[in-house]
Amino acid sequence: MGEEFSRPRGWTRRRALRLPVLGLPMVGLPILGLTSATTALSTDAIAAPSLAPFAGPPPGSVVIRMRERKLYLVLDGGQAIRYPVAVARPDKQWHGTVHIDGKYIEPAWMPPPDVKRDNPRLPDYIAGGAPDNPMGARALTLSGDLYAIHGTTRRMRRSIGSYASYGCIRMLNEDIIDLYQRVRVGTPVTVVP
Repeated sequence: MGEEFSRPRGWTRRRALRLPVLGLPMVGLPILGLTSATTALSTDAIAAPSLAPFAGPPPGSVVIRMRERKLYLVLDGGQAIRYPVAVARPDKQWHGTVHIDGKYIEPAWMPPPDVKRDNPRLPDYIAGGAPDNPMGARALTLSGDLYAIHGTTRRMRRSIGSYASYGCIRMLNEDIIDLYQRVRVGTPVTVVP
């Protein structure tokens, strides 16, 4: 297990992540429309995954670079698959090394208390597979019981490449499906600024 990651003040451990109903932080839900924080995209933000040179962590590791808004799955031979992602808003960012501790297909979602407080019109529960479920097609929960790497809704695709979430890493559904097939429970995930 990696070193403990730093958490923003006010976050507590949530056991709900180990259940099929995930209570993960999220922002800009389709029910409320996108916030201004989710709309600032670079022109290449929603580029397809690509191979990139990559040195450092061992093959099979995942590295997320917040400033780049990219997730890298490290391969053999000094290469990595580079995926565009949405990352945490500046006031919700964290970094450190964790590991994947759960894999879920179309998980249900319950907004955590601070998301519900900030977005009171959100329902208390969104069924897995529902078109407005912010978890999307797949979710990879991370140790620490706070965050996940997950898909998105059709309306939230525009957030990819931005600083948009309460701490989760958001991917296009087609990209999280690909990543889901390539990683296992226990895969190390390193998040850097």
